Amino acid sequence: MAKAGRKFEVLVLNQIAPQGLKRFAPERYAVVREARSPDVVLVRSHDLHRMAFGTNLKAVARAGAGTNNIPVAELSLRGVPVFNAPGANANAVKELVLAGMLISARNLAPAMDFVQGLQRDAGDLEQRVEDAKKTFAGIELPGHTLGVIGLGKIGSLVAEAAIRLGMQVTGYDPEITVDAAWSLPSQVRRANSIDELLKASHFITLHIPLLEKTRHLVNAKNIEHLRAGSILLNFSREGVVDDAAVLKSLRAHRLRGYVTDFPSAMLLGQPGVVALPHLGASTREAEENSAVMAVDQVCDYLEHGNVRNAVNFPDAVLTRESPYRLAIANANVPSMLARISHAMGSRGINIHNMLNKSRGDMAYTLADVDSPVPAAALAELRGIDGVLAVRYLPAE
Repeated sequence: MAKAGRKFEVLVLNQIAPQGLKRFAPERYAVVREARSPDVVLVRSHDLHRMAFGTNLKAVARAGAGTNNIPVAELSLRGVPVFNAPGANANAVKELVLAGMLISARNLAPAMDFVQGLQRDAGDLEQRVEDAKKTFAGIELPGHTLGVIGLGKIGSLVAEAAIRLGMQVTGYDPEITVDAAWSLPSQVRRANSIDELLKASHFITLHIPLLEKTRHLVNAKNIEHLRAGSILLNFSREGVVDDAAVLKSLRAHRLRGYVTDFPSAMLLGQPGVVALPHLGASTREAEENSAVMAVDQVCDYLEHGNVRNAVNFPDAVLTRESPYRLAIANANVPSMLARISHAMGSRGINIHNMLNKSRGDMAYTLADVDSPVPAAALAELRGIDGVLAVRYLPAE
Protein backbone atom coordinates (compact mmCIF):
# COMPACT_ATOMS: atom_id res chain seq x y z
CA MET A 1 0.00 0.00 0.00
CA ALA A 2 1.00 3.62 -0.30
CA LYS A 3 2.73 5.13 2.71
CA ALA A 4 0.56 7.18 5.04
CA GLY A 5 0.10 10.66 3.66
CA ARG A 6 1.31 9.75 0.17
CA LYS A 7 -0.85 8.70 -2.72
CA PHE A 8 0.26 6.58 -5.63
CA GLU A 9 1.04 8.96 -8.47
CA VAL A 10 -0.34 7.80 -11.84
CA LEU A 11 1.09 9.54 -14.92
CA VAL A 12 -1.37 9.43 -17.84
CA LEU A 13 0.28 10.08 -21.22
CA ASN A 14 -2.66 9.58 -23.60
CA GLN A 15 -6.37 10.19 -23.66
CA ILE A 16 -7.70 7.37 -21.46
CA ALA A 17 -11.43 6.69 -21.16
CA PRO A 18 -12.85 8.38 -18.02
CA GLN A 19 -14.63 5.13 -17.10
CA GLY A 20 -11.21 3.67 -16.42
CA LEU A 21 -9.63 6.65 -14.66
CA LYS A 22 -12.61 6.88 -12.30
CA ARG A 23 -11.63 3.50 -10.87
CA PHE A 24 -8.55 5.04 -9.22
CA ALA A 25 -9.79 5.70 -5.67
CA PRO A 26 -9.03 9.40 -5.01
CA GLU A 27 -7.94 8.72 -1.43
CA ARG A 28 -5.19 6.38 -2.70
CA TYR A 29 -4.27 7.66 -6.17
CA ALA A 30 -3.34 10.98 -7.75
CA VAL A 31 -3.92 10.96 -11.52
CA VAL A 32 -1.62 13.51 -13.17
CA ARG A 33 -0.50 14.59 -16.65
CA GLU A 34 3.05 15.52 -15.61
CA ALA A 35 5.36 13.87 -13.07
CA ARG A 36 9.10 13.38 -12.64
CA SER A 37 8.95 10.07 -10.81
CA PRO A 38 5.46 8.52 -10.91
CA ASP A 39 4.51 5.20 -9.38
CA VAL A 40 2.59 4.19 -12.50
CA VAL A 41 2.68 5.16 -16.17
CA LEU A 42 -0.60 4.60 -18.03
CA VAL A 43 -0.49 4.84 -21.84
CA ARG A 44 -2.11 3.89 -25.10
CA SER A 45 0.15 4.81 -28.04
CA HIS A 46 2.73 7.11 -26.42
CA ASP A 47 6.29 5.94 -27.15
CA LEU A 48 8.12 5.24 -23.88
CA HIS A 49 11.40 4.00 -25.36
CA ARG A 50 13.18 7.31 -24.74
CA MET A 51 11.51 8.05 -21.43
CA ALA A 52 13.65 8.35 -18.31
CA PHE A 53 11.92 6.37 -15.57
CA GLY A 54 12.20 7.53 -11.97
CA THR A 55 13.02 5.40 -8.95
CA ASN A 56 9.40 5.30 -7.75
CA LEU A 57 8.16 3.42 -10.81
CA LYS A 58 6.28 0.28 -9.85
CA ALA A 59 4.18 -0.54 -12.92
CA VAL A 60 3.48 0.44 -16.52
CA ALA A 61 0.10 -0.28 -18.08
CA ARG A 62 -1.18 0.00 -21.62
CA ALA A 63 -4.90 0.43 -22.22
CA GLY A 64 -4.69 -1.89 -25.21
CA ALA A 65 -3.07 -5.11 -26.34
CA GLY A 66 0.25 -4.38 -28.08
CA THR A 67 3.28 -3.18 -26.09
CA ASN A 68 5.72 -2.34 -28.89
CA ASN A 69 5.78 1.27 -27.66
CA ILE A 70 7.09 0.18 -24.23
CA PRO A 71 10.69 -0.89 -23.38
CA VAL A 72 9.60 -4.16 -21.80
CA ALA A 73 13.10 -5.66 -21.48
CA GLU A 74 14.44 -2.56 -19.70
CA LEU A 75 11.54 -2.54 -17.26
CA SER A 76 11.91 -6.26 -16.58
CA LEU A 77 15.47 -5.67 -15.36
CA ARG A 78 14.03 -3.20 -12.84
CA GLY A 79 11.39 -5.66 -11.67
CA VAL A 80 8.59 -3.53 -13.12
CA PRO A 81 5.61 -5.36 -14.65
CA VAL A 82 4.13 -4.15 -17.93
CA PHE A 83 0.38 -4.72 -18.01
CA ASN A 84 -1.84 -4.77 -21.08
CA ALA A 85 -5.50 -5.43 -21.79
CA PRO A 86 -5.72 -8.48 -24.06
CA GLY A 87 -9.19 -9.19 -25.35
CA ALA A 88 -10.66 -5.88 -24.23
CA ASN A 89 -10.85 -4.69 -27.85
CA ALA A 90 -11.52 -8.15 -29.33
CA ASN A 91 -15.10 -7.52 -30.43
CA ALA A 92 -14.17 -4.19 -32.03
CA VAL A 93 -11.42 -5.83 -34.09
CA LYS A 94 -13.66 -8.77 -34.97
CA GLU A 95 -16.32 -6.44 -36.38
CA LEU A 96 -13.73 -4.56 -38.44
CA VAL A 97 -12.37 -7.82 -39.87
CA LEU A 98 -15.89 -8.79 -40.93
CA ALA A 99 -16.34 -5.35 -42.48
CA GLY A 100 -13.04 -5.76 -44.30
CA MET A 101 -14.08 -9.11 -45.73
CA LEU A 102 -17.36 -7.67 -47.00
CA ILE A 103 -15.71 -4.55 -48.41
CA SER A 104 -13.25 -6.65 -50.37
CA ALA A 105 -15.64 -9.44 -51.37
CA ARG A 106 -18.18 -7.00 -52.78
CA ASN A 107 -15.68 -4.47 -54.19
CA LEU A 108 -17.30 -1.74 -52.12
CA ALA A 109 -14.30 0.59 -51.94
CA PRO A 110 -13.88 1.09 -55.72
CA ALA A 111 -17.66 1.10 -56.14
CA MET A 112 -18.01 3.97 -53.68
CA ASP A 113 -15.13 5.81 -55.35
CA PHE A 114 -16.95 5.45 -58.68
CA VAL A 115 -20.18 6.88 -57.31
CA GLN A 116 -18.36 9.75 -55.62
CA GLY A 117 -16.86 10.66 -58.98
CA LEU A 118 -20.20 10.90 -60.79
CA GLN A 119 -21.54 14.33 -61.73
CA ARG A 120 -24.92 14.87 -60.11
CA ASP A 121 -26.22 16.99 -62.99
CA ALA A 122 -25.24 14.51 -65.71
CA GLY A 123 -28.21 13.60 -67.85
CA ASP A 124 -27.12 9.99 -68.22
CA LEU A 125 -26.51 9.34 -64.48
CA GLU A 126 -28.80 6.32 -64.21
CA GLN A 127 -27.40 4.75 -67.36
CA ARG A 128 -23.81 5.21 -66.21
CA VAL A 129 -24.65 3.55 -62.89
CA GLU A 130 -26.35 0.66 -64.63
CA ASP A 131 -23.48 0.19 -67.08
CA ALA A 132 -20.82 0.28 -64.37
CA LYS A 133 -22.31 -2.06 -61.79
CA LYS A 134 -21.06 -5.20 -63.53
CA THR A 135 -17.52 -3.88 -63.07
CA PHE A 136 -17.94 -4.21 -59.31
CA ALA A 137 -19.54 -7.66 -59.18
CA GLY A 138 -18.25 -9.55 -56.18
CA ILE A 139 -18.57 -12.83 -54.31
CA GLU A 140 -20.57 -13.99 -51.31
CA LEU A 141 -18.93 -15.32 -48.16
CA PRO A 142 -20.81 -18.62 -47.55
CA GLY A 143 -18.94 -21.64 -48.83
CA HIS A 144 -15.59 -19.87 -48.95
CA THR A 145 -12.73 -20.70 -46.59
CA LEU A 146 -11.30 -18.24 -44.09
CA GLY A 147 -7.79 -18.91 -42.82
CA VAL A 148 -7.12 -17.48 -39.36
CA ILE A 149 -3.48 -17.08 -38.30
CA GLY A 150 -3.43 -16.60 -34.54
CA LEU A 151 -6.22 -18.15 -32.47
CA GLY A 152 -6.31 -16.00 -29.38
CA LYS A 153 -9.36 -14.06 -28.26
CA ILE A 154 -9.71 -12.05 -31.47
CA GLY A 155 -8.94 -14.93 -33.80
CA SER A 156 -11.44 -17.14 -32.00
CA LEU A 157 -14.19 -14.51 -32.26
CA VAL A 158 -13.46 -13.99 -35.96
CA ALA A 159 -13.59 -17.74 -36.57
CA GLU A 160 -16.91 -18.06 -34.74
CA ALA A 161 -18.45 -15.15 -36.67
CA ALA A 162 -17.25 -16.54 -40.01
CA ILE A 163 -18.79 -19.93 -39.24
CA ARG A 164 -22.09 -18.23 -38.45
CA LEU A 165 -21.88 -16.56 -41.88
CA GLY A 166 -21.59 -19.97 -43.53
CA MET A 167 -17.85 -19.98 -44.15
CA GLN A 168 -15.39 -22.81 -43.65
CA VAL A 169 -12.60 -21.90 -41.23
CA THR A 170 -9.02 -23.15 -41.06
CA GLY A 171 -6.76 -22.03 -38.22
CA TYR A 172 -3.04 -21.99 -37.52
CA ASP A 173 -1.45 -21.19 -34.16
CA PRO A 174 1.48 -23.29 -32.94
CA GLU A 175 1.46 -21.47 -29.57
CA ILE A 176 -2.25 -21.65 -28.81
CA THR A 177 -3.00 -21.66 -25.08
CA VAL A 178 -5.23 -24.18 -23.35
CA ASP A 179 -7.84 -21.51 -22.61
CA ALA A 180 -7.85 -20.36 -26.24
CA ALA A 181 -8.19 -23.94 -27.46
CA TRP A 182 -11.21 -24.49 -25.21
CA SER A 183 -12.93 -21.35 -26.53
CA LEU A 184 -12.30 -22.19 -30.19
CA PRO A 185 -15.33 -23.43 -32.17
CA SER A 186 -15.09 -27.15 -32.85
CA GLN A 187 -15.69 -26.60 -36.58
CA VAL A 188 -12.32 -24.90 -37.03
CA ARG A 189 -9.98 -27.11 -39.01
CA ARG A 190 -6.36 -27.19 -37.95
CA ALA A 191 -3.60 -26.30 -40.40
CA ASN A 192 -0.15 -27.72 -39.68
CA SER A 193 1.70 -24.83 -41.28
CA ILE A 194 1.20 -21.37 -42.69
CA ASP A 195 1.82 -22.71 -46.18
CA GLU A 196 -0.98 -25.24 -45.73
CA LEU A 197 -3.35 -22.52 -44.54
CA LEU A 198 -2.51 -20.19 -47.42
CA LYS A 199 -3.13 -22.91 -49.98
CA ALA A 200 -6.52 -23.79 -48.48
CA SER A 201 -8.00 -20.31 -47.92
CA HIS A 202 -9.91 -17.79 -50.01
CA PHE A 203 -9.58 -15.17 -47.23
CA ILE A 204 -6.66 -14.95 -44.77
CA THR A 205 -6.70 -12.87 -41.60
CA LEU A 206 -3.83 -12.36 -39.15
CA HIS A 207 -4.16 -11.94 -35.37
CA ILE A 208 -0.66 -12.24 -33.94
CA PRO A 209 1.72 -9.94 -32.05
CA LEU A 210 4.68 -8.35 -33.80
CA LEU A 211 7.77 -10.19 -32.58
CA GLU A 212 11.07 -10.85 -34.27
CA LYS A 213 9.85 -14.31 -35.28
CA THR A 214 6.55 -12.96 -36.67
CA ARG A 215 8.00 -10.05 -38.65
CA HIS A 216 7.11 -10.57 -42.33
CA LEU A 217 5.33 -13.79 -41.45
CA VAL A 218 3.56 -13.34 -44.80
CA ASN A 219 6.43 -12.77 -47.19
CA ALA A 220 7.62 -13.08 -50.79
CA LYS A 221 8.22 -16.81 -50.41
CA ASN A 222 5.00 -18.07 -48.84
CA ILE A 223 2.68 -15.58 -50.53
CA GLU A 224 3.20 -17.67 -53.67
CA HIS A 225 1.11 -20.40 -52.01
CA LEU A 226 -2.01 -18.21 -52.07
CA ARG A 227 -4.98 -19.29 -54.13
CA ALA A 228 -5.44 -17.09 -57.17
CA GLY A 229 -8.00 -14.41 -56.31
CA SER A 230 -7.58 -14.66 -52.54
CA ILE A 231 -7.92 -11.74 -50.13
CA LEU A 232 -5.51 -10.94 -47.30
CA LEU A 233 -6.54 -8.99 -44.20
CA ASN A 234 -4.12 -7.53 -41.66
CA PHE A 235 -5.65 -6.04 -38.52
CA SER A 236 -2.78 -7.34 -36.40
CA ARG A 237 0.44 -5.30 -36.68
CA GLU A 238 2.09 -3.48 -39.56
CA GLY A 239 5.28 -5.53 -39.72
CA VAL A 240 3.76 -9.01 -39.86
CA VAL A 241 3.12 -8.60 -43.61
CA ASP A 242 5.77 -7.73 -46.19
CA ASP A 243 4.22 -4.86 -48.17
CA ALA A 244 6.55 -5.36 -51.13
CA ALA A 245 5.46 -8.99 -51.44
CA VAL A 246 1.81 -7.96 -51.25
CA LEU A 247 2.25 -5.36 -53.99
CA LYS A 248 3.99 -7.87 -56.25
CA SER A 249 1.23 -10.43 -55.68
CA LEU A 250 -1.49 -7.86 -56.41
CA ARG A 251 0.17 -6.86 -59.66
CA ALA A 252 0.47 -10.52 -60.65
CA HIS A 253 -3.29 -10.90 -59.96
CA ARG A 254 -2.67 -13.79 -57.56
CA LEU A 255 -3.82 -11.70 -54.63
CA ARG A 256 -7.16 -10.06 -55.37
CA GLY A 257 -7.22 -7.68 -52.46
CA TYR A 258 -5.35 -6.53 -49.36
CA VAL A 259 -7.25 -4.94 -46.48
CA THR A 260 -5.06 -3.43 -43.79
CA ASP A 261 -5.35 -1.20 -40.75
CA PHE A 262 -1.80 0.03 -41.32
CA PRO A 263 -1.36 2.36 -44.32
CA SER A 264 2.10 2.54 -45.85
CA ALA A 265 3.54 4.82 -48.52
CA MET A 266 4.24 1.80 -50.71
CA LEU A 267 0.61 0.68 -50.83
CA LEU A 268 -1.33 3.95 -50.79
CA GLY A 269 -3.45 4.34 -53.92
CA GLN A 270 -2.57 0.90 -55.27
CA PRO A 271 -5.40 -1.04 -56.96
CA GLY A 272 -6.79 -3.75 -54.71
CA VAL A 273 -5.61 -2.13 -51.48
CA VAL A 274 -8.06 -0.96 -48.84
CA ALA A 275 -6.16 0.87 -46.08
CA LEU A 276 -7.79 2.12 -42.89
CA PRO A 277 -6.28 4.56 -40.34
CA HIS A 278 -5.69 2.07 -37.50
CA LEU A 279 -9.33 1.75 -36.50
CA GLY A 280 -9.13 -1.72 -34.92
CA ALA A 281 -9.76 -0.62 -31.33
CA SER A 282 -11.35 2.73 -32.15
CA THR A 283 -14.76 2.24 -30.63
CA ARG A 284 -16.12 3.78 -27.48
CA GLU A 285 -16.74 0.37 -26.01
CA ALA A 286 -13.23 -0.95 -26.73
CA GLU A 287 -11.55 2.14 -25.28
CA GLU A 288 -13.67 1.88 -22.14
CA ASN A 289 -13.06 -1.85 -21.74
CA SER A 290 -9.31 -1.44 -22.21
CA ALA A 291 -9.08 1.42 -19.72
CA VAL A 292 -11.11 -0.37 -17.06
CA MET A 293 -9.12 -3.58 -17.47
CA ALA A 294 -5.74 -1.83 -17.32
CA VAL A 295 -6.65 0.27 -14.28
CA ASP A 296 -8.12 -2.65 -12.33
CA GLN A 297 -4.99 -4.72 -12.94
CA VAL A 298 -2.71 -1.90 -11.80
CA CYS A 299 -4.72 -1.29 -8.62
CA ASP A 300 -4.73 -4.98 -7.72
CA TYR A 301 -0.96 -5.08 -8.21
CA LEU A 302 -0.20 -1.93 -6.23
CA GLU A 303 -2.51 -2.78 -3.34
CA HIS A 304 -2.15 -6.57 -3.16
CA GLY A 305 0.73 -7.55 -5.40
CA ASN A 306 -1.46 -9.69 -7.65
CA VAL A 307 -0.39 -9.93 -11.29
CA ARG A 308 -2.84 -10.44 -14.14
CA ASN A 309 -1.97 -9.91 -17.81
CA ALA A 310 1.57 -8.62 -17.49
CA VAL A 311 3.57 -9.30 -20.65
CA ASN A 312 6.82 -9.80 -18.71
CA PHE A 313 5.64 -11.33 -15.41
CA PRO A 314 3.87 -14.61 -14.69
CA ASP A 315 0.24 -14.45 -13.63
CA ALA A 316 0.21 -14.65 -9.82
CA VAL A 317 -2.92 -14.20 -7.72
CA LEU A 318 -2.98 -15.05 -4.02
CA THR A 319 -5.97 -14.52 -1.73
CA ARG A 320 -4.84 -12.59 1.33
CA GLU A 321 -4.59 -14.62 4.53
CA SER A 322 -2.62 -12.07 6.52
CA PRO A 323 -2.45 -8.28 6.78
CA TYR A 324 1.29 -8.46 6.03
CA ARG A 325 2.31 -9.26 2.48
CA LEU A 326 5.57 -9.22 0.53
CA ALA A 327 5.81 -9.08 -3.26
CA ILE A 328 9.21 -9.98 -4.69
CA ALA A 329 10.36 -9.93 -8.32
CA ASN A 330 13.59 -11.74 -9.07
CA ALA A 331 15.64 -13.47 -11.74
CA ASN A 332 14.47 -17.01 -12.35
CA VAL A 333 17.57 -18.84 -11.12
CA PRO A 334 18.12 -21.89 -8.86
CA SER A 335 17.93 -21.57 -5.05
CA MET A 336 16.41 -18.08 -5.15
CA LEU A 337 13.25 -19.09 -3.30
CA ALA A 338 15.32 -20.83 -0.61
CA ARG A 339 17.42 -17.71 -0.11
CA ILE A 340 14.33 -15.52 0.19
CA SER A 341 12.75 -17.93 2.69
CA HIS A 342 15.97 -18.15 4.69
CA ALA A 343 16.29 -14.37 4.89
CA MET A 344 12.82 -14.13 6.42
CA GLY A 345 13.18 -17.17 8.67
CA SER A 346 16.48 -15.94 10.11
CA ARG A 347 14.68 -12.84 11.33
CA GLY A 348 11.82 -14.76 12.89
CA ILE A 349 9.33 -13.90 10.15
CA ASN A 350 6.95 -16.83 9.70
CA ILE A 351 5.55 -17.40 6.22
CA HIS A 352 1.83 -18.04 6.51
CA ASN A 353 1.22 -18.67 2.80
CA MET A 354 3.36 -18.33 -0.33
CA LEU A 355 2.94 -18.38 -4.10
CA ASN A 356 5.91 -18.55 -6.47
CA LYS A 357 5.53 -18.38 -10.24
CA SER A 358 8.01 -18.04 -13.09
CA ARG A 359 7.92 -16.96 -16.71
CA GLY A 360 11.08 -17.20 -18.76
CA ASP A 361 13.83 -15.29 -16.98
CA MET A 362 11.42 -13.69 -14.51
CA ALA A 363 10.12 -15.13 -11.24
CA TYR A 364 7.64 -13.60 -8.84
CA THR A 365 6.78 -14.45 -5.24
CA LEU A 366 3.88 -13.40 -3.05
CA ALA A 367 4.27 -14.20 0.64
CA ASP A 368 1.76 -13.55 3.42
CA VAL A 369 3.57 -13.45 6.77
CA ASP A 370 2.32 -13.53 10.36
CA SER A 371 3.98 -10.35 11.64
CA PRO A 372 5.10 -6.91 10.45
CA VAL A 373 8.24 -6.87 8.34
CA PRO A 374 10.93 -4.52 9.69
CA ALA A 375 12.95 -2.24 7.41
CA ALA A 376 16.14 -4.23 8.06
CA ALA A 377 14.49 -7.39 6.70
CA LEU A 378 13.34 -5.57 3.58
CA ALA A 379 16.87 -4.24 3.06
CA GLU A 380 18.30 -7.76 3.38
CA LEU A 381 15.83 -9.11 0.83
CA ARG A 382 16.66 -6.31 -1.60
CA GLY A 383 20.33 -7.10 -1.17
CA ILE A 384 20.03 -10.70 -2.39
CA ASP A 385 21.79 -11.09 -5.71
CA GLY A 386 19.14 -11.53 -8.39
CA VAL A 387 16.31 -9.83 -6.50
CA LEU A 388 14.96 -7.05 -8.71
CA ALA A 389 12.25 -5.45 -6.57
CA VAL A 390 10.72 -5.93 -3.14
CA ARG A 391 7.43 -4.38 -2.09
CA TYR A 392 5.92 -4.52 1.38
CA LEU A 393 2.11 -4.41 1.26
CA PRO A 394 0.59 -4.23 4.75
CA ALA A 395 -3.20 -4.04 4.66
CA GLU A 396 -4.75 -0.81 5.87
